[in-house]
Amino acid sequence: MLTKFETKSNRVKGLSFHSKRPWILASLHSGVIQLWDYRMGTLIDRFDEHDGPVRGVHFHKTQPLFVSGGDDYKIKVWNYKLHRCLFTLLGHLDYIRTVQFHHEYPWIVSASDDQTIRIWNWQSRTCISVLTGHNHYVMCASFHPKEDLVVSASLDQTVRVWDIGALRKKTVSPADDILRLSQMNSDFFGGVDAVVKYVLEGHDRGVNWASFHPTLPLIVSGADDRQVKIWRMNDTKAWEVDTLRGHMNNVSCVLFHSRQDIIVSNSEDKSIRVWDATKRTGLQTFRREHDRFWILSAHPEMNLLAAGHDSGMIVFKLERERPAFSISGDSVFYVKDRFLRSFEYSSQKDTQLIPIRRPGSNSLNQGPRTLSYSPTENAVLVCSDVDGGSYELYVVPKDSSGRGDTGQEAKRGVGGSAVFVARNRFAVLEKSSNQVLVKNLKNEIVKKSVLPIATDAIFYAGTGNLLCRAEDRVVIFDLQQRNILGDLQTPFVRYVVWSPDMDSVALLSKHSIVIADKKLVHRCTLHETIRVKSGAWDDNGVFIYTTLTHIKYCLPNGDSGIIKTLDVPVYITKIYGNTLFCLDREGKNRPIIIDSTEYIFKLSLLGRRYDQVMSMIKKSELCGQAMIAYLQQKGFPQVALYFVKDERTRFNLALESGNIEKALESAKKIDEKDHWYRLGVEALRQGNAGIVEYAYQKTKNFGRLSFHYLVTGNLEKLSKMMRIAEVKNDVMGQFHDALYLGDVQERVKVLENAGHLPLAYATAKVHGLDDIAERIAGELGDNIPSLPVKKAKLLTPPSPVLCAGDWPLLMVSKGIFEGGLDDTVRDGHEDYEEAADADWGEGLDIGEVDNMQNGDINALLEDEDDQEENEGGWGLEDLDLPPDADTPRTTPHARSSVFVAPTPGMPVSQIWVQRSSLAAEHAAAGDFDTAMRLLSRQLGIWNFSPLKSLFIDIHMGSHTYLRAFSSAPVISVAVERGWNESVSPNVQSLPALVFNFSQLDEKLKAGYKSTTAGKFSEALRLFQSILHTIPLIVVETRREVDEVKELIIIVKEYALGLKMELQRRELKDNLVRQQELAAYFTHCNLQLPHTRLALLNAMTVCYKAQNLSTAANFANRLLETNPSNENQARTARQVLQAAGRNMKDATQLNYDFRNPFVLCGATYVPIYRGQRDITCPYCSTHFVPSQEGQLCTVCDLAVVGSDASGLRCSPTQR
Repeated sequence: MLTKFETKSNRVKGLSFHSKRPWILASLHSGVIQLWDYRMGTLIDRFDEHDGPVRGVHFHKTQPLFVSGGDDYKIKVWNYKLHRCLFTLLGHLDYIRTVQFHHEYPWIVSASDDQTIRIWNWQSRTCISVLTGHNHYVMCASFHPKEDLVVSASLDQTVRVWDIGALRKKTVSPADDILRLSQMNSDFFGGVDAVVKYVLEGHDRGVNWASFHPTLPLIVSGADDRQVKIWRMNDTKAWEVDTLRGHMNNVSCVLFHSRQDIIVSNSEDKSIRVWDATKRTGLQTFRREHDRFWILSAHPEMNLLAAGHDSGMIVFKLERERPAFSISGDSVFYVKDRFLRSFEYSSQKDTQLIPIRRPGSNSLNQGPRTLSYSPTENAVLVCSDVDGGSYELYVVPKDSSGRGDTGQEAKRGVGGSAVFVARNRFAVLEKSSNQVLVKNLKNEIVKKSVLPIATDAIFYAGTGNLLCRAEDRVVIFDLQQRNILGDLQTPFVRYVVWSPDMDSVALLSKHSIVIADKKLVHRCTLHETIRVKSGAWDDNGVFIYTTLTHIKYCLPNGDSGIIKTLDVPVYITKIYGNTLFCLDREGKNRPIIIDSTEYIFKLSLLGRRYDQVMSMIKKSELCGQAMIAYLQQKGFPQVALYFVKDERTRFNLALESGNIEKALESAKKIDEKDHWYRLGVEALRQGNAGIVEYAYQKTKNFGRLSFHYLVTGNLEKLSKMMRIAEVKNDVMGQFHDALYLGDVQERVKVLENAGHLPLAYATAKVHGLDDIAERIAGELGDNIPSLPVKKAKLLTPPSPVLCAGDWPLLMVSKGIFEGGLDDTVRDGHEDYEEAADADWGEGLDIGEVDNMQNGDINALLEDEDDQEENEGGWGLEDLDLPPDADTPRTTPHARSSVFVAPTPGMPVSQIWVQRSSLAAEHAAAGDFDTAMRLLSRQLGIWNFSPLKSLFIDIHMGSHTYLRAFSSAPVISVAVERGWNESVSPNVQSLPALVFNFSQLDEKLKAGYKSTTAGKFSEALRLFQSILHTIPLIVVETRREVDEVKELIIIVKEYALGLKMELQRRELKDNLVRQQELAAYFTHCNLQLPHTRLALLNAMTVCYKAQNLSTAANFANRLLETNPSNENQARTARQVLQAAGRNMKDATQLNYDFRNPFVLCGATYVPIYRGQRDITCPYCSTHFVPSQEGQLCTVCDLAVVGSDASGLRCSPTQR
């Protein structure tokens, strides 16, 4: 047994393989169904809705469905994509043992302890046939894989085969009306859809399992008599063929293997047994120490089996499927169907050479395991596990090519493994003595060598050398010198693949690959999550390998990637260019075309063969995030730049590689503030003053721009920035610019205009501007500040070392990719046509930024004709600002009289609508249409008449209105909630709402008060008002959301109860209905004082109508509430005393207090537990099914039974 996957869990009672995906379902005795990926070894999902053990489970062949059956008498059909149960099939009266989908029709067959087998149509969700005949538990039932038959096994000691041909004709293909008529007649007069074809009797105890052979007319069964029986059937009869004995306890499950001529059975004796179906003898037994086996399942398309036991399950294969092969030159030699064959790669010719002896032992896994070939002697060594490890030596005749039918006597020997080590010498591992026997082609021992480590396998490692494998290491052993040439710690090695030049070796383990050189010096290790199957070296020194699902590559430095996805596992034998030759599990040679561009590109990059890299970039379609991430990781962002089309990614890569030109191009196309800012930071780091200036202009960061002009010494532009600040009424900016320039008069003017007269006086006085100081002193009067007598010193900025220029750059060589790949526009005088002949001594040429079409503030900073100050010199008409610039605004302190109309922004109401999915905020914005759509989608509301006034109130309440001039229209101003002075005026909050939760709380208290006072109409109006307002309130926390939902339930109960009480009061003549409505009112979930009043009212009404038993029930319930009002308690005790003498009801009521029920909100009748009902999607009131599609009578808003996503009343609900 080759175990592929194992789980630990509760007892596994049911198993089912998925036909396409590597999934298996396991149903447990605990009631849980687990979905496992047996290839990855992970739990994908679990389904837990059954009450009690789940004994049967089965995947559908094509649909994303599976079916399960359990001890809760339920059959459930699940959709594993939706992660939920779609529906439940009810009908069985006892435990359900097995369930199975039909391979073609929409049927499910189920077997149950109620002694029946049922066939269900899972599309119509009905039972279409019940197969009766067994007189004890039916332990299993399954469809025939091709014919219209069902086989069942029962504890009545029989196996039954049922013919369901009539059922198929009836339900699948009623061809015409005549046929339909005949079927109607047969149904009417007692015709049956399924009949017993055979009853197989022969077991002495109850039969636990029976299953069909996939192709032959055979049945196999297992029973509590510990026997496995084989039955054959024809058109007329069925009979026992043979009995297989060997199990020591009840046989739980038995089935035919789908690909081999064997039978597999398991038992409560803790064993799995494999039987030869032809010889009817036991082949192998697998035992567990403590776990009984219960179930077996076979994969429908692959050579896999699964078995469930007391503590989990195992997925296993009985035999290896990897063909034994050996590569020699242009050919591969391999074993298939007991023949040695060769395949020539160049001609793709497959030749059968000689027959190979079939293993003589009655055991599994005895086929050829490895192959070793000597090309000079045309000899083949075939190793297998026969007799604990043996080899056979064949010499292929020169003339045998093409015939392959002449047998020859092979030379045999015992040994763990055998490989050729020279032209006519081969080595055989003798495990018992840990030595190697070197033999000649006559199978005679020539030499013996003791191995340096405890070796369990040997591999070829060059002429005269062996690679010896231990549990955790490998060594290369020289047979001549008898010394170790190399030693390496590795995981357990399964296969060894040498490169064609024998310079590199790949050591393949179960989940890892170790690459080393010929002396076993480690190069890299690669880890895989799923099994590594095979590998080969290509001509470029790249190791190509396969896992169960992919063809992958491994570069010499350990980098790896996926080349191709596989449907089925294959074993690579040879690689020629882009063609990969492999053997599949059927022993067929398959050429696979692969795209080697990606790994050749990476290899060239690692080898720094940049000419090849450039060529591939120009010619190939290399793309993808993985390639870009790889280039970034390996330090080649400048190369990744040429693969990227997305401008944001190009921008990031350009910044990373320091390519400021490319970054500038991308920033222009993106044109976002954040990208301009980052470009400015990088340009500042590189000292590119022009691009720094341009980036600051694009972000309108005037503060940074002024400081930039200061440090670069551009005082002319700095003075113009001061005028811009004046126009924009930026007082602090204007003051800073004056400070940077050392312009004292300007600083005094700024301070004076800003109203800081003492500071203006001090500044003028200390800097010797006496005339201005005297004028200001006159305005200050007696408030003139006293100044220190020390000599003041003028603050002027130091002169910059470098004025308005880029930092000097070192002369550097151009990178290999610059010029050859650059597609940016160059100056007309530069010639980049001959990239290979370019002068590599030139410095990097960054474009002249001043020549760019700025379109921003640059126009302000160009030289202009001098103008008179009183003509507005730096007026707004001189600004060439872009459309998205912050619009300057004139103020009383501004020196310009020019006004530029502001660009219209987005209306606040539109911002509210875009930022919110709450109906109340849409209504506040005046967008009633979307608010109604939201309420319809969330709560199923269709009647908006009660909400009309609320919509208008909420909209009017979120706006205030200002009157400007008598002839101007009224200005509407949005009122925002949560506003305070610290909030930026540019940040729009959400609307203020006139309805809030505290108002509803006050209404609720008022409703309680009116109910206590008996003012039912007033109370109902208040409660319905609450229900109408709740959809239009907004709360902030999840706790408040829960309180709102709880309030809906409370109010709904009162509204329903009050409606019934008001209707009761209108009924004068119908005493029975009065009593029923009074009784129903007591079952509404009210506050305790109101519940007592309802019970007192119902008790009184029923007592007066002489329904003493019902009245006594209300009296008891009233006393259980411990009423604080002694009159209520005394009345209840008196009613109990009076009813005790005659505990009878005068009239029959539609009221059963013992049976739990809910009330219909329209008809006011009880809907008892188990009866179908529908609900209002908003207030959750229950209704009888006939009310579906009608308006809810309680909330008067939503349509009963409509779909809705649920109440949304808080921004925290995402």
